Amino acid sequence: MIKPAKITSVLVVVLSLAGITFAATPKKDPPVDPGVQTASRGTGATIITADPNGYLSFFENGRVRFQAVETVNNSANVGLGPRFNSNQCSSCHAFPAVGGTGAAVNPQFKFVSDGVAPDSTTPSFITANGPTREARFPFFFNSNGTVNTSAPNGGVEDLFTVSGSAGAGTCSLAQPPFAHALATNNVIFRIPTPTFGLGLVENLDDSTLLKNRLTNLTNSFGITGSFNHNGNDGTISRFGWKAQNKSLQLFAGEAYNVEMGITNEVFPTERPLPEEDQLGTGLPANCLNLGGIGYPEDETNPLASPNAAVLDDVSAFANFMRFLAPPKPGSVVLDGAAVPAATIAAGRTLFSAIGCATCHNPTPGTTQASDFDPELSEKPVNSFSDIEIHDMGTGLADNVSQGGAGGDQFRTAPLWGLGQRIFLLHDGRTTNLITAIADHESSGSEANTVIELFNNLSPAQQQEVLDFLRSL
Repeated sequence: MIKPAKITSVLVVVLSLAGITFAATPKKDPPVDPGVQTASRGTGATIITADPNGYLSFFENGRVRFQAVETVNNSANVGLGPRFNSNQCSSCHAFPAVGGTGAAVNPQFKFVSDGVAPDSTTPSFITANGPTREARFPFFFNSNGTVNTSAPNGGVEDLFTVSGSAGAGTCSLAQPPFAHALATNNVIFRIPTPTFGLGLVENLDDSTLLKNRLTNLTNSFGITGSFNHNGNDGTISRFGWKAQNKSLQLFAGEAYNVEMGITNEVFPTERPLPEEDQLGTGLPANCLNLGGIGYPEDETNPLASPNAAVLDDVSAFANFMRFLAPPKPGSVVLDGAAVPAATIAAGRTLFSAIGCATCHNPTPGTTQASDFDPELSEKPVNSFSDIEIHDMGTGLADNVSQGGAGGDQFRTAPLWGLGQRIFLLHDGRTTNLITAIADHESSGSEANTVIELFNNLSPAQQQEVLDFLRSL
């Protein structure tokens, strides 16, 4: 971390024309690597090398299950729905490789026409080339349809139902009132977070993160930050847009239940919509146990072989994510020409000098000893994130609280792999890095001073920062 004195000296050089604000905007956001660098960056590969503990087969088994297509009633899993956002993990976590984030073509757009959700209507905010999304209503509605700002909601409102599909029987469910929520400005969106390198993030001990936070607090940019904590044992949670999930096991179990409607050993009961829970009705009886085998729908398979097959899906998903390698930096192409390494290095210097690295730490620390695999043990986590939650102001606020994270607080998004990321910010509102940077500035945001410093850079310097970010 750059010391305050060094920050000042660097800024004197960077902003030598003190008091002058450059009106010109950055040249352009370098295009997203379309996947040609995927192999060289190691994207989608495993962190496991020597495999002394035999986990490579578990990683490979988890990758297969991560891509499995779920239905209401099949031999692999009896469980999709009764409400869902997607029917396979990899349809959300797809780009630039399995385990990533949303792809340029949104699979949700065809769920109705392809018969996955035949009796549903595609919400207007789900488009063919838009981000893969989930939706939440920040507040409950009153009986007359007005928004009750005194009644926080924030739960996931699943996009589709299984009504009309094979195996759904007489289960007939209405979708949430998305059109009305849009009309009353009572809906927010989230896009999938990439899962590359998450085994390293999981293996950062709390002491390392706490010490790193103390270092981060020594800054001249008005940046504070705190941690979200697990409600059970009080330790630092770190996964999800608001760092609401403690472990990859919990992260996977929640997604299986919430995003696909599949009960499991972590979340063993069907999930009603927030409104059904608030009204005390729950799910209709004819929409429960659609597979007819009881609960949980995903469970350990003690009679299966080989060893990896014994695990339940959630554990297999967790192992797949745990052993995914972190993204590596790569080259950047702008206007058909490779950006020189010296330009990217200059952008990295500016990135730190103007304060971006105060939250987006190049590394928050080194992992603790791992009993899984040596590649997770005592390794630097080059995530460009402090894993803390920060006040991001009214411009990014979604009015949804999760754990200790309030309505305008978000975890510092890890920037590793940014060169291969299409949709940006928590809701995928933009594909343009320039816009994403600008949206960090609004009333109440801890990033305001940093964004002002970025705006005061010359256009050439701003371009260097953009080039550096797309090299990650």
